[in-house]
Amino acid sequence: MNIKDFKESGRIAGTMFKILRNPASAIIAAQAGLDFVMLDMEHAAYGFDDISDMAAVAGATGIKIMARVPELSKGYVSRALDSGATGVMVPMIQTKEEAEMLAAWAKYPDTGSRGLSARGAHTGYARQKDIKCFMAQENEATLCIAQIETGRAVENIDDIARVEGIDVMLIGPNDLALSLGCPGEFMASAVVDAIGRVAAAAAENGKIFGMHADRHLISKWIPYGLRFIMSSSDIDLLFARMESLAKEESFGLS
Repeated sequence: MNIKDFKESGRIAGTMFKILRNPASAIIAAQAGLDFVMLDMEHAAYGFDDISDMAAVAGATGIKIMARVPELSKGYVSRALDSGATGVMVPMIQTKEEAEMLAAWAKYPDTGSRGLSARGAHTGYARQKDIKCFMAQENEATLCIAQIETGRAVENIDDIARVEGIDVMLIGPNDLALSLGCPGEFMASAVVDAIGRVAAAAAENGKIFGMHADRHLISKWIPYGLRFIMSSSDIDLLFARMESLAKEESFGLS
């Protein structure tokens, strides 16, 4: 799906990669029908070269390559995008000021202050003749994702949601529940109330409500406007299929 169309009305679904490095894995994800894969630079060993390699190959299939960077910094945010990522997600965004820094580093002027490299992985290695047009198109085609996963972030959610340039506010249920004193209890009232506040703030401010969770939690929140859907990981998917194979009676391995 075109990112511009998604921002206006669509819903996209993808998964997180933690261990797969062969760019062909992104092509397989595209053939399976996914819209994007998110490379986890926060909890896994990916680097900028992995983003560049994956994005270069995946671009031909239409699947989007995104990156969750380890922390809020200009170096991580801008370089992930310059390496070819279509979207960048920063964990633990908790305040309006942090959201403003993220948007500034992810978006070109006039929305932000991202530095301009006019030829590279993010341009398909083509030289840009109309720089103003290029920057405007890139701002539309780039997803700036603030990961909401602490009680403090929820307290500040209305201010975060009003920041220009933030496209998606994505719930990280594990850390959010942990922050609220309910580790692993995604249906606890405090967690449900917090997620509801994020969903409402997204709707009121024209932002996209997102979540990384299993299908049961995702199904619960789709009626509340959940549009950026990320489920499972390459580790989970590989394990589930291998476990299923191991239990097949035809193999005598049950």
